[in-house]
Amino acid sequence: MAEIKKVVLRGGAVRYRFVVDVGYEPKKDKTTGEPVLDDNGQPVMKRRQLTVTKKTKTEAKTELARIENERAAGTFIAPNEITVAQWLDQWLEYKRRDVEETTIRTYKLALVHVYDRLGHIRLQELTEDQVRDFIDEVVATGRRKGGEPGTRLAVSTAEGILTRLREALARAVVRKLVPVNVAMHVRVALADKKIDKRERPALKPWTVSEVQTFIKGIEQDRLYSPLLLSLMGLRPAEVCGQKWPFIDLQVGVLEMTNTRTMIGNKDVLEKDAKTAAGERGLPLPSKVLEALKKFKAQQAREKLAAGEAYTDSGYVVVDELGVVLNTRQLREHTYRLMRRLGLRQVRLYDARHSCLTYLANNGVPDHILARWAGHTSAAFTKKKYVHVEPEDMRDAATAWDAFHSG
Repeated sequence: MAEIKKVVLRGGAVRYRFVVDVGYEPKKDKTTGEPVLDDNGQPVMKRRQLTVTKKTKTEAKTELARIENERAAGTFIAPNEITVAQWLDQWLEYKRRDVEETTIRTYKLALVHVYDRLGHIRLQELTEDQVRDFIDEVVATGRRKGGEPGTRLAVSTAEGILTRLREALARAVVRKLVPVNVAMHVRVALADKKIDKRERPALKPWTVSEVQTFIKGIEQDRLYSPLLLSLMGLRPAEVCGQKWPFIDLQVGVLEMTNTRTMIGNKDVLEKDAKTAAGERGLPLPSKVLEALKKFKAQQAREKLAAGEAYTDSGYVVVDELGVVLNTRQLREHTYRLMRRLGLRQVRLYDARHSCLTYLANNGVPDHILARWAGHTSAAFTKKKYVHVEPEDMRDAATAWDAFHSG
């Protein structure tokens, strides 16, 4: 056990001090501040020591006993000066090993308010009350107009901020930087949820009849077949990333392996499927298969007409000169069609909701539904993408009619 020493301060006051080992840390160069490496390129480690000073010897003994007991139990948290902002920087760097760059960007956007309002606080001093007050404040004033906070932030956005903060703090607990995750039990206030529900009514995905109206209304549109791919449940990035070599028009099967998404609605990022479950083969409905055959033949005619001006990229979603279209261009094209047909404007991505709801209501098993959507969890697919509308419950009303008549 460490020795407790009596120390007389310059003014004559008496204190009791001890130094205790609390683990190891990388040794840093005194000039550059960079970690010192050994001959094998590994960081040279040094003992980390904690100096504790108390007013009385009894207080010093009690604190030393606590530290020793917690060290033996593996629960000791050494004091550190890391701020919330500094830890978020480290956490985001750690997450780069596991997620795509587009996801990192999404995380950074979600944490902007945390950096602004909590970033200066020492990580070990952050409290549950501070996180709760932060969430209340960010819901009330977090939406930015012209770069300045002002109006109410959507509850769904605030919940996304909380999710990322909880995840970052959970990692800090694992690294023994803090003893508990102070954001674990913080929730958006019920009153804020009620205000949000009243002021921001959820935009419902299309009904089956609206989807059918759209399909019938775009039969003569050049991008008819790519839009059918969206309406059968592919993500916009999957549609724009689809290549002809991965569509077997003889067998009628599409292999989903490549995506073209956008960062900040500006830069295109091409990558493989979002998850292993996203890499999947889908049998093509006959209407979609026939439309794709016609579209490929049309592209062959366009290539012949354009000659050397044609870009032969192999992608399905291209313009008349073979130039690949991105998700923003596909979305804007779709919105124009919706306006022309007098339909409610919904996100093209929401077509997945309508598609999967229709499949679920028509008896497609959960595991097939999840596989079709490219999800790992069938429960996630049912929870997030399947919406039950009043018309979907018509059979239940019919059953009640039979009950009452009996």
